[in-house]
Amino acid sequence: MRIIVLTCVLTLLAPLAAGAQETRVYRWVDADGLVHYGDTIPARFAEFPKDVLNDHGVIIQNLAGKKTAEQLEADERAAELRVAQKLQQRADQALLATYITVEEILLHRDRRIELFQAQSRVTELYLSNLTLRLDDLRGEASLFQPYSDDPDAPTIDADLAADLRSTKETIARHERNLEKFLADEQRIITRFDGDISRFKVLKGID
Repeated sequence: MRIIVLTCVLTLLAPLAAGAQETRVYRWVDADGLVHYGDTIPARFAEFPKDVLNDHGVIIQNLAGKKTAEQLEADERAAELRVAQKLQQRADQALLATYITVEEILLHRDRRIELFQAQSRVTELYLSNLTLRLDDLRGEASLFQPYSDDPDAPTIDADLAADLRSTKETIARHERNLEKFLADEQRIITRFDGDISRFKVLKGID
């Protein structure tokens, strides 16, 4: 009896197994517009899109072909656009969560600008004092070689030369710092101007 039951089960499962192993046929169109069929895809046709057909000729799957350089470039631009849109969305959410009015943005901007302006004023004061000191050192160094026009003038003292060089280097460093502070201040103004414009758009403010 068990043998009969097992035989019946196997008989019922046989069509299912056959269906699971049905042959797949590929169909594609080449560059000349000719339609091809095959159970395998020759390497020279790998770049073409293909349809997968079952035993009944029904399309069960679409296989994308190898993309052209233009298509790959378009995909890259689309991906970059999606990333930019996502970043913009996050920035918009942060902007709306941080500020309620344009006046709040302006207040925050002015406070940030004041910090850079304070740094600039301090740096300008340092530079003014250093410039006066450099003038004094140059006046003193003019009595010595290699700064004196007198061929009999003695060679400059090592400490004076080091002080002169150090003062010049310090002035150059503070000048770079001042340029940075001014550039940072301008970047802050530009960034907040952009935030204000975007805030108005998001809030529908004219």
